[in-house]
Amino acid sequence: MSSFLRPAATGQEMTEPSRIAAQYRAITSHLAITPPVSVVIPAMNEAENLPYVFKTLPEWIHEVVLVDGNSTDNTVDVARELWPDVKVVKQVGKGKGDALISGFAACTGDIIVMVDADGSADGQEIVSYVSALVGGADFAKGSRFANGGGTDDMTTIRRLGNWALCTLVNRKFGARYTDLCYGYNAFWRHCLDKIALDCTGFEIETLINIRVVKAGLKVQEVPSHEYNRIHGVSNLNAVRDGIRVLKVILKEKSLAKSARRRPAPFSVSVPRGEAS
Repeated sequence: MSSFLRPAATGQEMTEPSRIAAQYRAITSHLAITPPVSVVIPAMNEAENLPYVFKTLPEWIHEVVLVDGNSTDNTVDVARELWPDVKVVKQVGKGKGDALISGFAACTGDIIVMVDADGSADGQEIVSYVSALVGGADFAKGSRFANGGGTDDMTTIRRLGNWALCTLVNRKFGARYTDLCYGYNAFWRHCLDKIALDCTGFEIETLINIRVVKAGLKVQEVPSHEYNRIHGVSNLNAVRDGIRVLKVILKEKSLAKSARRRPAPFSVSVPRGEAS
């Protein structure tokens, strides 16, 4: 669908209030958008963090899809209390990658935004991602190292590892990323028809970044600030997950050399979890 930015009409100018209200979602008093936005939040035992996450989400988003990784706390109950219309998907498999794929399949919006459940992302930044997409980009890539971005939660070894892996991807695939291993991204739903998502762990973020470039999609980086996790301990392991990311990069380069064809389309016909 075509999408564009348009000044929101004032009360005196609105001759068809019901039609306008149904078609446009106000972002500010002077700005509105047409495409519905879905926010996917993979979560496992994040009940304490969800109040901070949901507090920053804009009221104008179309839907929130929470993918519950079989939490043993009251993650789902808290989510429903904070956002009564939240769509909850019970994850069938394991891993962040599997959770995101399940969430993507449940989305009904034209734009999909990926947000972590640990409180490290500011939902108010979503407007910047949406602006990049309606401005012509296919994929809005969050970056902690682009001008205006930053991070409070990255050790020296992780920073060096991210730089090395990012440099490798840029050289191997002709990308121009300033950040690689960051999960705050957004894209038009139609992008799922052009990339295949087939990994289950943290490396899915790298896989997406590589395959959007291989598919020839237009990428725009969006400066983003990463905050510290508020409660709990991250499952991220710099060495283990760094190796998994490296394996994905090498595999993708090998595939590119052996077969110059588009990856099989992502299919949403296979059940990825029960939504409620």
